[in-house]
Amino acid sequence: MNSLFFRKFKSQLPLQLMVIPGVIFIIIFSYIPMYGLIIAFKSYTITDTIGSAPWVGWENFKIAFGDKYFWDSVVNTLAISFLKLAIGFVAPIVLAIMIFELKDGLFKKAVQTISYLPHFLSWIVVGGMLINWLSTTGLLNSILVSIGILDSPRNFLVEPNGYWMIAVLSDVWKSVGWGTIIYLATLAGIDPTYYEAAKIDGATKMQQIFHITLPSMKFIISLMFILSVGGILGSNLDQTLVLMNPLNSSHAEVINSYVYKIGLAQGDFSYATAVGLGISVISLILVLITNRLTKKYNDRSVF
Repeated sequence: MNSLFFRKFKSQLPLQLMVIPGVIFIIIFSYIPMYGLIIAFKSYTITDTIGSAPWVGWENFKIAFGDKYFWDSVVNTLAISFLKLAIGFVAPIVLAIMIFELKDGLFKKAVQTISYLPHFLSWIVVGGMLINWLSTTGLLNSILVSIGILDSPRNFLVEPNGYWMIAVLSDVWKSVGWGTIIYLATLAGIDPTYYEAAKIDGATKMQQIFHITLPSMKFIISLMFILSVGGILGSNLDQTLVLMNPLNSSHAEVINSYVYKIGLAQGDFSYATAVGLGISVISLILVLITNRLTKKYNDRSVF
């Protein structure tokens, strides 16, 4: 077994040498910093070192479980993330298939370019646009009032009950085009003779999509679904910090912004680390469960 491993390693030596810088980078910036996670079990302040801070065991985790604001942020995170998963996961697949079905030409290139552009805008820019459009004098109110849907203008961003959909739809708009890239790459690898044979057999376009296109994408769809589930407890921090205000914070505060506020704004590093560590462990468990479920669908494990 060992001799086989070393023979393969030697035959792949140039490739292995190319990987070494990436491995070193991961060790330095991902594994070594994990030592700092022990402050989740300590009462750490900026005047302490990690080693000198006193141990408090599970105290920070107990405080988190009893914190109402923490659980409010969990509810908001789950609600926003599940909506993003339901809408934002399907949208790139549908858009990728639609783009793939277009004939090659200027229109197809224009659609791809336009759909990609929002990804390159920072959330500062997108947030400013949304704040302007959703204000009482903004574009959306002008349209809704002029066609009679609203009697008077409303500032949508100060209404807590509407924040979840604003967060979800704005995130989908920003990311849907970029999310199609990996699906389009998969679609480009499908053997066109499958479609030709299906046409000869009289299959409609929708039948071709359901019986050729989607089955050919199932592995990459499973992979992206696992990654999406793994990040379900990590709602977009940049988006939240831009769109959240005192009037909508009851529905806008998510775990990431809560940890940011507690850790950096209030300086309670141990408590913030404990919350972040707990969320990371739960996310890992979700990834493993999802991978096990998709294994049955794909007849093999994605990871």
